[in-house]
Amino acid sequence: MQVQIVSVAGKRKPAEALILPYWEEEKKPVPAFSKTGMDKALLALIEEDFKADVAEINYSYTLEGVEKKVILLGLGKKSNGSLASLRKAFAVVTSFCHKKKITSINVFLPESIEDDKLVAIVDAICMANYSFDESKRELLKEHPTVLLTKVSLIGGEKKQQVLIDKHLLLMESVDLTRALVNRNADETKAQDLVAIAKRLADKYPAVQCEVLGKKELEKEKMGLLLAVNRGADQDPALIIISYKGDPKKTDTTAVVGKGITFDTGGLNLKPTGGIESMRIDMAGAAAVLGIIQAAASLQIKKNIIGVIATAENAISAKAYKPGDVYISHSGKSVEISNTDAEGRLVLADAFSYVQKHHSPSRIIDLATLTGGIVVAIGEEASGLFCNEPKMTKQLEQAAEATGERVWEMPLYPEYAKALKSTIADIKNSSTGRKASPCMGAIFLQQFIEKKTPWAHLDIAGTAYLSETNPYYPSFATGVGVKLILSFVENL
Repeated sequence: MQVQIVSVAGKRKPAEALILPYWEEEKKPVPAFSKTGMDKALLALIEEDFKADVAEINYSYTLEGVEKKVILLGLGKKSNGSLASLRKAFAVVTSFCHKKKITSINVFLPESIEDDKLVAIVDAICMANYSFDESKRELLKEHPTVLLTKVSLIGGEKKQQVLIDKHLLLMESVDLTRALVNRNADETKAQDLVAIAKRLADKYPAVQCEVLGKKELEKEKMGLLLAVNRGADQDPALIIISYKGDPKKTDTTAVVGKGITFDTGGLNLKPTGGIESMRIDMAGAAAVLGIIQAAASLQIKKNIIGVIATAENAISAKAYKPGDVYISHSGKSVEISNTDAEGRLVLADAFSYVQKHHSPSRIIDLATLTGGIVVAIGEEASGLFCNEPKMTKQLEQAAEATGERVWEMPLYPEYAKALKSTIADIKNSSTGRKASPCMGAIFLQQFIEKKTPWAHLDIAGTAYLSETNPYYPSFATGVGVKLILSFVENL
């Protein structure tokens, strides 16, 4: 999709539709519109039934101008205008264009638009202008996907084109993440993720990739990652993919992704209704690949090391067993009280490895860790657990800027009591469902060195939605790419 700024209305090129955004208080189009020579009588008729509520749409044809269709778009009250409301409005109008089979639009921007609002508008159009069609056959023949191919934004400044181009590059990485999460589990096995990481290293000079296969994992004594994969017929891997945007500095952010390519729950088998979407349990790993690609394509001046712990939690005669004890890379022994609490096990070994071999300045992990986080806060935000208040605030600011919401959750030391074991140093899950997201986070914290700033993002509710909407037209959202890149850029 092409998105470009057109500073003067008279210089805009023909398009299938014209989008006119309105603030509720003003009920009049932006000043630049008055010079377009459109059919004002027709627009006046439309406005009689138009309140300009957020995402409200009124649609008609026009007799004059370079566009044959006019879409009035409500932005709500200007006094209450927010990045979230802009994203909602422009996602809805993009979805509306799909239904009307419109492929090119001219959009009048709200007057004197600030950079953050412009980016929010572009973001909404890009996020909504997505379709995952890889598995469609007859359906695609009968109902071909119609997406926007050309968008002109009228009234912005030429210098803002740089922001737009940057966001379009970022969206390529979000789309990579969305596609990986949407695909079949057999298309995103550990070795498939390895291949993608290696391709990124081949493409970008600032990216390097190292892969620890089964033999290397055994040598490193990564007992938890190996245990989780015991029932699978595919080997596990630890992928270390680093981006050096500022080689002269040592400051490095480690981003660790949970890469369970399919999660049956192991011998603690998931029930029907809870297993069908478990190919998405590698959404954290997919986000790490998206983050590295985005950082490299945008050439940001920061250092990021991505770590992907990938395995399949399958069932076989060799599957790891509840009640058994396994030794982690850190040396801690772990009693397996629930084989379906496997994500925290592979992350624990990844934490220990990256701290021992790379000494990052901070660690952030992205993981579809617990169903409990969905119960707690739904699909509107990712659960944020963090051991440093400053880092929490920085992540919250990045969440506000990108629309990828987070909600701080507690790391009370009292939770650790429920993870005490009589036969090992710690067990991987408590009995019952009380505070299950917090229990998962507390387990992970045991493998973080006290001096290391760390944040855990439980994306079980936000990585793959139960229902689509205009902003998220596919179940996979690509969550984490925009959030973490914004956080790192603004450190």
